[in-house]
Amino acid sequence: MTAAPGPEGFDPAVPGPTDSSPMGLDPAEVLRRYLVTDRATPHLRVNFVSSLDGAATHDGVSGGLGDDADRLVFDTLRMLTDVILVGAGTVRAEGYGGIRFSPEAVAWRLAHGLPEHPPVAIVSARLDLDPAHPVFTRAATRPIVVTRAQAPAERRGALAAVADVLVCGDASVDHSLMVASLTERGYPQVLCEGGPSLFGSLLAADAVDELCLTLAPLLESGSARRIAAATEATPRRMRLLHALPAADTLLLRYQRSREQ
Repeated sequence: MTAAPGPEGFDPAVPGPTDSSPMGLDPAEVLRRYLVTDRATPHLRVNFVSSLDGAATHDGVSGGLGDDADRLVFDTLRMLTDVILVGAGTVRAEGYGGIRFSPEAVAWRLAHGLPEHPPVAIVSARLDLDPAHPVFTRAATRPIVVTRAQAPAERRGALAAVADVLVCGDASVDHSLMVASLTERGYPQVLCEGGPSLFGSLLAADAVDELCLTLAPLLESGSARRIAAATEATPRRMRLLHALPAADTLLLRYQRSREQ
């Protein structure tokens, strides 16, 4: 499938996150395929990897499902975004540290009017986060913590020393307000990296504009969670933008269809 042209001023020929060609993929072509046409319009993109039978993890982490092709997409999407949105549980489970790009990726961002590194926005209703966690201490850009008004005040104070605390909602996090608040802060392009509960909440709020899904050539079975989890089903019609094979892995990009 032919990808849509990139936004004005965005040149995919500028070196991206890598000069190599993992699994037969051209990094410049991958970059072109994932460009967003209008960066000023709020756009929430979700990125996940899953097994063929829908498992979101292997041996408890999503990284166990990924390969070089998935990593190329992962790095490309990070390079393109204004902010990386992630749940607190995923930060702990997946071993998040500070977001630091390669010199080539930094050069690409600077050439296209973006800061060197995007901040990480961590969603946590309970604020059960350690201020000494590497996601804070090794961050190149000051992180954001998204929470609710009823979160423990002492935890808010502790985390305010290492991150900007953004209150969205009273008894629970209001995900629609969160997306609007990130846009107001200058982050209209949002990349969500999970986990399943956060993805499910964003679907319930009808805040998801795009899903980038890597299908790993693996049947997992077992009790692993799906990529989206919620107490109630919230069907959302999606439209396929591309299906890009990389050996036995399939890279899918879907856009929200609002024609319902």
